Amino acid sequence: MSKQQPAQFINPETPGYVGFANLPNQVHRKSVKKGFEFTLMVVGESGLGKSTLINSLFLTDLYPERIIPGAAEKIERTVQIEASTVEIEERGVKLRLTVVDTPGYGDAINCRDCFKTIISYIDEQFERYLHDESGLNRRHIIDNRVHCCFYFISPFGHGLKPLDVAFMKAIHNKVNIVPVIAKADTLTLKERERLKKRILDEIEEHNIKIYHLPDAESDEDEDFKEQTRLLKASIPFSVVGSNQLIEAKGKKVRGRLYPWGVVEVENPEHNDFLKLRTMLITHMQDLQEVTQDLHYENFRSERLKRGGRKVENEDMNKDQILLEKEAELRRMQEMIARMQAQMQMQMQAGDGDSGALGHHV
Repeated sequence: MSKQQPAQFINPETPGYVGFANLPNQVHRKSVKKGFEFTLMVVGESGLGKSTLINSLFLTDLYPERIIPGAAEKIERTVQIEASTVEIEERGVKLRLTVVDTPGYGDAINCRDCFKTIISYIDEQFERYLHDESGLNRRHIIDNRVHCCFYFISPFGHGLKPLDVAFMKAIHNKVNIVPVIAKADTLTLKERERLKKRILDEIEEHNIKIYHLPDAESDEDEDFKEQTRLLKASIPFSVVGSNQLIEAKGKKVRGRLYPWGVVEVENPEHNDFLKLRTMLITHMQDLQEVTQDLHYENFRSERLKRGGRKVENEDMNKDQILLEKEAELRRMQEMIARMQAQMQMQMQAGDGDSGALGHHV
């Protein structure tokens, strides 16, 4: 019986090759296996097509049972937070997408405090992540921090409203803002360009920090550089959303049918929908990194500073309370000792009187 030879490990690579050039493939496999998380917030007045656009972007129905409130309900309505999470899989890559909607924003007559709920929600997600990150088990932290905010601007005005300016200034240090002109099919091409320029001028005038796409690296190919340049030039994105399939030029397209023709959602000559989707998908990682390295770190440092002072004050208060308790305990002990001494003296005096009385008899 022949003895089986042990299998030998064969180096498949050429001599002089170590193999760490394969590390990106390992990271890729691990990331694909783990999946990706992204949280998108949409803010804007009712009726601007926010839900339709989100459904168009991700080819899904996030709001199957939504009830649209009437005009009377909107007057008294406060801003609500509705987070919808959906698992999307495309070619083996899983994305856990959370869309945070803000129904009621801008609907009330007095909108002075309408965005406090939204700011509170953003801060709560930072606070939750900080708590989980500081805990004992940090292996499965769910990241619900808001990575991007699509802010919908009405096409019917002449630029930004005071509410738009106030809201964006309130959140621009907490989240990446991407301004979006809604229902762009209500504008002519010249009106669209004029409105874009007006909005950008007002954003600069009010020192509002919106999300700026990173510059393409020098070693990137020319097509990617040109794409980045076009995306930057398209901000704010003027978009049209639709979930209906319409036949145009012999093919089925998603769009809106009008008496004068069809507006195709995914036609870059008609609107910036494709550019907005391309920006979101190709820069999703950068949006997450800016959230982590800039907005979250700012929150974390401020929170720890504030928390540090708070803990220090609490420790000082505890020491003070302990000292006061000890002093009070000493006073009570001294008082009890005096009472015991008085009782002892009274008992001794009573014994002396009774002895003298017995001797007299």
